[in-house]
Amino acid sequence: MADGRLTTHVLDTARGKPAAGVRIMLYRVSGNTHRKIAETVTNEDGRTDAPLLAGKAFAAGGYELVFCAGDYLRAQGAEGVLFLDEIPVRFGIADAGAHYHVPLLLSPFGYGTYRGS
Repeated sequence: MADGRLTTHVLDTARGKPAAGVRIMLYRVSGNTHRKIAETVTNEDGRTDAPLLAGKAFAAGGYELVFCAGDYLRAQGAEGVLFLDEIPVRFGIADAGAHYHVPLLLSPFGYGTYRGS
């Protein structure tokens, strides 16, 4: 039985603080097929209140997180046509017993991600 989990958090690097209120969708990806399996919103600490995926549902394979950055940036006062809107991050899980942490470092004109711990 898998005991791994998937977590994330979002940091607003332009403001130097956690990004609260960012909507995030998680998809299982297989070839050209995307199936939404979770949706959540970051809390005041820029984190989700629970893992996005854990337990029996956590399995090896392809996944995609979609961060609704445009909605967040507009809520922070950004106007007009934004450079960033939805940010998809596609990644693979090879070890269903491990902790995969996929954070997003966000600013109005760029972002970064990595496999954290």
